[in-house]
Amino acid sequence: MTTASVSAATPDASFDAIPKDDKRITRGWTFYDWANSVYPLVITSSIFPIYWGAITKTLSPETDVVNFLGFEVPGSSLLTYAISAAFLLVALVSPFLTSLADFSGRKKLFMQIFCYIGAASCAALFLFTPDTLTLSTFIFIAATFGFSGSIVFYNSYLPLISSEEKYDSLSARGFSMGYIGSVLLLIICLVINQFPDLVGINASTPEGARLPARISFLLTGIWWAGFAQIPFFTLPADPGRTASAGADDSGWLLNGFRELGKVWDQLKQLPNLKRFLLAYFTYNMGVQTVMYVATIFGDKELHLESTALIITILLLQVVGILGAYLFAKLSERIGNTRALSWSVFIWMCICVAGYFVQAGWSFYALASVIGLTMGAIQSLSRSTYSKIIPENTPNTAAFFSFFDVTEKLSIVIGTAVFGIIAQITGSMRNSILSLIVFFILGLVFLLTLRGKKLRDDQTPEAAAIGPPPATPNIGMPATKG
Repeated sequence: MTTASVSAATPDASFDAIPKDDKRITRGWTFYDWANSVYPLVITSSIFPIYWGAITKTLSPETDVVNFLGFEVPGSSLLTYAISAAFLLVALVSPFLTSLADFSGRKKLFMQIFCYIGAASCAALFLFTPDTLTLSTFIFIAATFGFSGSIVFYNSYLPLISSEEKYDSLSARGFSMGYIGSVLLLIICLVINQFPDLVGINASTPEGARLPARISFLLTGIWWAGFAQIPFFTLPADPGRTASAGADDSGWLLNGFRELGKVWDQLKQLPNLKRFLLAYFTYNMGVQTVMYVATIFGDKELHLESTALIITILLLQVVGILGAYLFAKLSERIGNTRALSWSVFIWMCICVAGYFVQAGWSFYALASVIGLTMGAIQSLSRSTYSKIIPENTPNTAAFFSFFDVTEKLSIVIGTAVFGIIAQITGSMRNSILSLIVFFILGLVFLLTLRGKKLRDDQTPEAAAIGPPPATPNIGMPATKG
């Protein structure tokens, strides 16, 4: 092993200078969840998909086929393609950008850049009208790109600012803050959309009828960028390693790309990390697909009114707060792997129930269960990954970029499989049921980690990654068999 590779992976002395469990810092960190969670709720899940469908129906009332860059594309498919394009773009660029951020100490800068791209794009969706479909599609891609990109750097702060025993609770607190903040904004947007007269909007004309949704997009961007100032002000700057021993004079840009290769080499030496990423990749295909198609399923398959859909999404967020905390407590008692396994099993039951669900009480009951496990599985996945990556590694952003790429590719594949099965069989119920395969595979891969010490023992090749793990067994409690 070369001197350069050792030095690049060795934690800097200044790494330990970042205070752990500082209430001001951790509270500020959770406020980024409060700030940016309005994007997946307002844009991804509720108002934007409904507004998109209304616009494409206006352009093509009979066939739902619209013109995009000279191509005739179904409106619903165009939205799916836009989501896939944004996620693929993030998956391609984030590993390189996160390596640059790790080496140069620019985590916060890159987080800010992506945040402002996403927030400005959300605000720019105010321009979305039937005449601007093509432009608005690219703006939506930019908004999704900004959201997904900023999350990588945000997540990478977790092991920097928190002690390991508090990963689960802090991650759950972040998700809960996100649920609360996004629900507040969605309620404001719901009032504007349902009672436009209260804010002086004449909804009797087509333009007036579209204005409440467009105002919702503008408010989303303002909320996101505005509340993001709290974490930007409180989060510490990471030291970077441009001045470290072994860093040559070619500059932080070139060295950042070299860091990516070194992290990739480290991944090869961490079998438990690879097992978890494989498990996460498979079960996350099911989780994210359900989250992205829930509104479409309720609209097309169950024929629910838009108001009922938005109220259901609000229900998901409220119950999600409880679920994140419940499963964080459960993980303290039985271990992360077992808690995640139970969450995945519940999702398997959700797939079966989704096949039979009808509009009415059964739909709302199923939505409650989804909400309970939705936040739990996302929160636990983030904190478990934080426990598996090498302790005190200075490459937190680069490691989390691989986590993020795994998530994004699973979304692309999961939504594609869902769409293909629905197209072939003619029913989204069959697609929902088929997702159980992803959860079964994810559970099987998770079970390969049961009883194991999640953080791999160091090998001579990986000795420079960090000090030995302080926790004897974080996959299961040390006192449990």
